[in-house]
Amino acid sequence: QVHSVESGGGLVQAGGSLRLSCDASGRSLSRFGMGWFRQAPGKERELVAAINWNIGSTYYADSVKGRFTISRDNANNTVYLQMNSLKPEDTAVYYCATNWGRLSESRDYNIWGQGTQVTVSS
Repeated sequence: QVHSVESGGGLVQAGGSLRLSCDASGRSLSRFGMGWFRQAPGKERELVAAINWNIGSTYYADSVKGRFTISRDNANNTVYLQMNSLKPEDTAVYYCATNWGRLSESRDYNIWGQGTQVTVSS
């Protein structure tokens, strides 16, 4: 079983940046694709970024392309999400997840952690 801890969230003004981290324990993630999801109040959970296990390919939702960058450090079992040019509509709880199928398919993930809150003020 994987235990993941997301961190790095907080309150930031529009246009600002945050870097989220996902530290996993219990199992090596080096062979898994990883993704970041977000869920805002009253909205469905959305896959925003993903990266495959060997860092050969990535996926980004249209809403974050050009602003968010996903990366990973397999040696330290950590996945990151660098978020720049943040907008109020980016406000949500952000979760990391392990992928077991198609990188762009939100149903092919397992979410393990409690998430980290990101709030962007206008």
